[in-house]
Amino acid sequence: MILSDYKDFPRMGRIISLDWGLRRCGVAISDESREFTFTRPQLYIKSQDELVQSVLGLVSEEKIVGIVIGLPLFSDGSESDTTKRVREFANSLSKNTDLPIIFVEENLTSAAAQEEIGRKSLSKIKQELDSVSAKVILENAIAVLKRI
Repeated sequence: MILSDYKDFPRMGRIISLDWGLRRCGVAISDESREFTFTRPQLYIKSQDELVQSVLGLVSEEKIVGIVIGLPLFSDGSESDTTKRVREFANSLSKNTDLPIIFVEENLTSAAAQEEIGRKSLSKIKQELDSVSAKVILENAIAVLKRI
């Protein structure tokens, strides 16, 4: 189920964050206490159905209680074509799981991720950027949950 706010999102347990892209999906996961976040290898997107199945496999393996998905919006808050695709992915995912799904605005997460990665080769950056972005999204979601 896709939630409109955080009030019904689980307060404890491991959560997964996804940074959806046209070719790759970044992945990050918290520990049960949500004190620590960890990147996971990014998923390469062949089809939306395959991505949904890959995410559901991770959800099962990692004993996930909630899903956070980065939502790309323009700086004025309006939606782009990518935003619509992310919402379509979330809808497909919600049809295959009962776990709560929440969106987190992902503005500037790639810049924060690039700063965290630091100076590396372009190929190394491409390997890490999406999952580090997912980690930033996850950390932002956890911060909101702690304030509620």
